[in-house]
Amino acid sequence: MTATTASPGTEVEKGPSAFFKTRLGSLLAVFPLALWTANHLWQNLAAFRGAAAWEEAVTHHPSPLAEALGAVVALGPLLVHAVWGLARLFQWRPTVGSYTYYGNMKVILQRGSAVGVLLFLLAHVYLAWLRPHVVEGHGEEFEDLAREMFTSGDGPTLVVYLLGTLGVAYHLANGLQTWAVGWGLVGSRMALRKFEFVSLATFALLLAMSWGAIYGLYSAGREIVAKEHAAQAAPNADSPPSP
Repeated sequence: MTATTASPGTEVEKGPSAFFKTRLGSLLAVFPLALWTANHLWQNLAAFRGAAAWEEAVTHHPSPLAEALGAVVALGPLLVHAVWGLARLFQWRPTVGSYTYYGNMKVILQRGSAVGVLLFLLAHVYLAWLRPHVVEGHGEEFEDLAREMFTSGDGPTLVVYLLGTLGVAYHLANGLQTWAVGWGLVGSRMALRKFEFVSLATFALLLAMSWGAIYGLYSAGREIVAKEHAAQAAPNADSPPSP
């Protein structure tokens, strides 16, 4: 929130430097982070078309240069936005005990979701990109992720993804409303109420795409595990009974 629209529980930044950092941080949150996130979720919906389609959409790149450029476009703004957001978080003092306004509660959720989203993204970047490329020497494989999403043998993968993408959807959608206020696209309380429908629609769309992709991976993992169990049972069924 800016000084002109600050609500209880928000920090009021002053000075040209703070103004520039606020505008840059909010701009990076929408362009390119929001667009990249929406595109990434859309690509993951290829899980419904099978392993080859998902890997072609998500993990395959025309060249190493294209892959590196994509990583820079995604991780560069994310790093800047994370540093900017953490700085604001440490400056912020919650006042929800004194003011129970709806807007104040949204600020609480926005700050809380920021921490959860950051932790989720750090784990996601490591597991989905760094570990496969650096440790294993290849891109993330569909069957590994789908199987893990279904079985969660090494941890609560499904729950973490459901909660993590929920936080991403809320943080991005609510941040879109804050961005519109900060950049002067919304200048009155009536306009703010109307724009909230845009924010809610964005939240619903992002969450539907996220959980849809997760369901596609989960369903594929269930089929993979069922085939593996059937293959393991087949030799036992064909073996002659012991005398």
